[in-house]
Amino acid sequence: MGKVNLKPLQDRVLVEAAPAESKTAGGIIIPDTAKEKPQKGKVIAVGNGKKDEPMTVKAGDTVLYGKYSGTEIQVDGKEYLIMRESDIYAIL
Repeated sequence: MGKVNLKPLQDRVLVEAAPAESKTAGGIIIPDTAKEKPQKGKVIAVGNGKKDEPMTVKAGDTVLYGKYSGTEIQVDGKEYLIMRESDIYAIL
């Protein structure tokens, strides 16, 4: 986990998505055009939370999030998702 010079605001979380699966359980190779967006990733940075709602995730947590959650951004040439903490379903 690299250091990113970005601090999310309020209840937002910066997530590095896990790589998409390239093979099925049966060993079939999935082409890039058919790969699904991953729904799992690692938390890189978190905001301070809202006034009466402290953050429950922290940097380094592996989380599950919704399929269409977050906004894709690039920081230092690397792809991340930035989303609200409420878009995160679970900590693994």
